[in-house]
Amino acid sequence: YISTAIAYTSGKPHIGNTYEVVLADAIARFKRQQGYDVYFQTGTDEHGQKIELKAEEAGVTPKEFVDNVSGEIKRIWDLMNTSYDKFIRTTDEDHEKQVQKIFKKMYAKGDIYKGEYEGMYCTPCESFFTESQLVDGKCPDCGRPCVPAKEEAYFFKMSKYADRLIEHIKTHPEFIQPESRKNEMMNNFLLPGLQDLCVSRTSFKWGIPVDFDPKHVVYVWLDALTNYITGIGYDCDGDNSELFNKMWPADLHLIGKDIIRFHTIYWPIFLMSLDLPLPKQVFGHPWLLQGDGKMSKSKGNVIYADELVDFFGVDAVRYFVLHEMPFDNDGVITWELMVERMNSELANTLGNLVNRTISMSNKYFGGVVENKGVTEPVDDDLKSFILSVPAKVDAKMEKLRVADAITEVFTIFKRCNKYIDETMPWALAKDESKQDRLATVLYNLVEGICIGTTLLESFMPDTTKRILGQLNASERSLEDLKTFGLYPSGNKVTDKPEILFARMDIKEVMEKVNEALYESKLIGYPRPWKNKVRTFCQNPGGFVAQENYDNDLAVVNGHSFKDKKSENTNLAILVSHNFTEPFNQPIEYAQKVGELTNMLGAGHIMVQRFGDILDGKRTWQYELNKSNVKPTLKDAVAGDITAAMPYRAMTNIIEFIKMLDIVVPGFASTETLLYSPELKFYSNKVKMDENLNTNILNLHCLCDSSGWTRGLMMASVMGVLMGQKLSDAENN
Repeated sequence: YISTAIAYTSGKPHIGNTYEVVLADAIARFKRQQGYDVYFQTGTDEHGQKIELKAEEAGVTPKEFVDNVSGEIKRIWDLMNTSYDKFIRTTDEDHEKQVQKIFKKMYAKGDIYKGEYEGMYCTPCESFFTESQLVDGKCPDCGRPCVPAKEEAYFFKMSKYADRLIEHIKTHPEFIQPESRKNEMMNNFLLPGLQDLCVSRTSFKWGIPVDFDPKHVVYVWLDALTNYITGIGYDCDGDNSELFNKMWPADLHLIGKDIIRFHTIYWPIFLMSLDLPLPKQVFGHPWLLQGDGKMSKSKGNVIYADELVDFFGVDAVRYFVLHEMPFDNDGVITWELMVERMNSELANTLGNLVNRTISMSNKYFGGVVENKGVTEPVDDDLKSFILSVPAKVDAKMEKLRVADAITEVFTIFKRCNKYIDETMPWALAKDESKQDRLATVLYNLVEGICIGTTLLESFMPDTTKRILGQLNASERSLEDLKTFGLYPSGNKVTDKPEILFARMDIKEVMEKVNEALYESKLIGYPRPWKNKVRTFCQNPGGFVAQENYDNDLAVVNGHSFKDKKSENTNLAILVSHNFTEPFNQPIEYAQKVGELTNMLGAGHIMVQRFGDILDGKRTWQYELNKSNVKPTLKDAVAGDITAAMPYRAMTNIIEFIKMLDIVVPGFASTETLLYSPELKFYSNKVKMDENLNTNILNLHCLCDSSGWTRGLMMASVMGVLMGQKLSDAENN
């Protein structure tokens, strides 16, 4: 019995979330290959204050909200070809009924009592903390601000079972893996002493009601963690299903390292309270990072599985996330690394090997693969090497070292490629007396590929089927891999080999990535992105005060913009200081901004305003909403913000892109931006990047005379973001 953590339905899961279910699937598939009867469960966690708030923001009921998100999560799990046996939802009626029973049983047993909670609360994590647990005054788990909270609540007596849990961990060293996670739990939480755990809430309603005290809802972790037993038929009254009796305790809970505390402290203590055995192992896998940081929607650096699949295909993405994740260290995902792996490992090492072997079989023997038994010492070396690999893969998988297991599998394909270089079939083909030797060589290659492909099935199941189909070979058991030579002699391979993985050009990929991301994810509608980037910065000279402003002639302070008008302009930036006569009201100013935007033919307008025009009532934002410039940010940033637009763009390009339609008031200073250590750091990492060098065709940065330095600053910053140097900008 293997399970993943159930995904929280606050939004679409990114590739880091998806990695977990793919990892669990690979382990489950391998166990099935070994002959085990496997039950693999995943699902969604759907209650809590965060969901209630998100549903309210979206204008739907919480149930409607989670139905939509849960459906999206299941769609992605299915897209990734995961072979789960059950997809549980915590809004399932049978789960909710059992949670109510469990709560009541724990209360009757004296393990749960009513009290009052007062402390610091993190809404995103839905966790309470004491002041001493905070890190720099913020949540120790997610780093976000915590707020004081006080409410009536039920508590679980964690300390009652703490000693028993400590003893279990000491006597079962395999219980928490990797070892570093166990040390963290013991030293940071268990040994210092456990505080009682809040297990109900009254400040929100979206949860499972405590049936004997309905103003309380069951707090998220008691609700979510119990899915591992309710999903296989646990009944609090003792009427357990046959499946539960067969499968519990779980063999493996596979979870992210950030929630290991809940699974190795709270969950086992809950099970002790229910007089149930503990799971055999909890494995806290590392994170899959984007570039050099954890993926987060708030950071805007999220990559989604379906986006990757669109470019590389399901099995290539499965290979990448499984192969690039070390056992106990975080892995890194980038588009560039995906392309590199696609070309070197999948297209070259594997795909080219299969294609060459089939093509040579067709060219020299009409597709017939026959073992003529004409062997040489190099054959024995090949066979002994290939036959040694299954045991190595088995050993790696037993320790959940999945990345290492895949590496072992690919050593077979690399050895086969080396065998081609050693035997030189093309040379053998020229010698009539070497035809039987040539046939034997090709047979050995086909047999080696079949063995490697069988081992590949757990990780890349579709690729396995495609390769075996082209070789006209049947699936084998792992037991069969102890023997070399099971491929039927005289069999015929396909006469039309297909390309398994096509080589990719990184530049072309990044252009397509940008186009796809902009069209489908960020802007929401297509834009004709082109290859050339042109940055344009001009000083209109205080245009809002000029009497010669003329919409028809598009002249501002003697400068004609008529020749700059272009349908291809997709971004305009206006930089100004404070209001000047005669347009000293936000609505008038906004109208002029809109006129100028339309005149330039720009698809987007971004307005950099400054804190001195904000009177605390968000007048600018309110009035601008009435104008023909429509910001999409519900609550525009007010007050003094250090280099609001360019700085935030520099630190996170995806966030910047999302803000193209948004008016961002705030304060910026040239000195802060151009000479800050942060900017120097980021400007030296223009590879932040190449994702960007084709996105914006024409950039108009307009500014009045008092904002000229800011205009120049923004033009140069935007140039850096577009992969240009300041000197490349026009009219600087």
